[in-house]
Order: sequence, then structure tokens, then C-alpha cells
Amino acid sequence: MLKQQLQNDMKSAMKAGEKTRLGVIRLIRAAVKQREIDERIELDDAQVLAVLDKMLKQRRDSITQYDAADRTDLADVERAEIDIIQAYLPAALTESEVTALIDQAIANSGAAAISGMGKVMAVLRPQIQGRADMGAVSARVKERLGS
Repeated sequence: MLKQQLQNDMKSAMKAGEKTRLGVIRLIRAAVKQREIDERIELDDAQVLAVLDKMLKQRRDSITQYDAADRTDLADVERAEIDIIQAYLPAALTESEVTALIDQAIANSGAAAISGMGKVMAVLRPQIQGRADMGAVSARVKERLGS
């Protein structure tokens, strides 16, 4: 469904002459297609969300570097791309929702120490992919299991 939405949005962006939006949608579709070719599979919505997450992370890293180099013009371009990419992601989870999901995942996996972190993340990943920063969630799980 998400791939079809991207296709439809690309057509409407072409007709409306929205060059920035069209460019970003083409980048998303190219990244999805590249992963499909590399892995020789057809991506489902969850896997497309993972691609979008990766693209967001790349852009956030670029913004950090551009801001450090005092290149606000390039950072603004990346911010505009983030806005367009985020339109395809589900609504972000609140801190309390993330905490509740972490608690539930720890209980479901039976993890009691840091060695069970992989099991907890395996339970969490499908629930929060594209809805929260995986790096921050991973750090919170590590903190919970380490204490």
C-alpha cells in the first residue's frame, strides 16, 4: 500500500509541478527499489518503513554536520526532505507510549539482563518501526535491562 501511495503521490507532484516533493519521492522510490534488487524480494510496508527510517537518520546526521560547518542552506534542504519523508511515516509515539511498549516487550521476552536485549528489540522493532527513534529506544532498553 505504501509503495502504491508513493507512486500516486509522485504522479500528483509531477502534475502540480512540485519539484522538491517530486525529487524526494523519487529518492524514496529509488531506495526502496535498490533494496528490492539487492535482496531479491518484494518489500512490504514494514520494510518500506525501515527504508524511510534509514533515510530520516541519514538526513538528521547530515543536518548535524551541516550545522557544525555553518552551512544552514544545506541543512534547510535536508529539513525540507525530512518533512516530506515524515509524511509517509505513521504518527510518532509519545514517551509514555514508548515506555509502555518497552515494559511490555521486556515482560513478553522474559529478559532480565542485558544479554536479553536482542529478544526485547526483536519484539519491539515491529511495533515502533517508523514511529520512534530506534537508537533512543535501544538506549532506553539497555538502561532498563542494565539496572
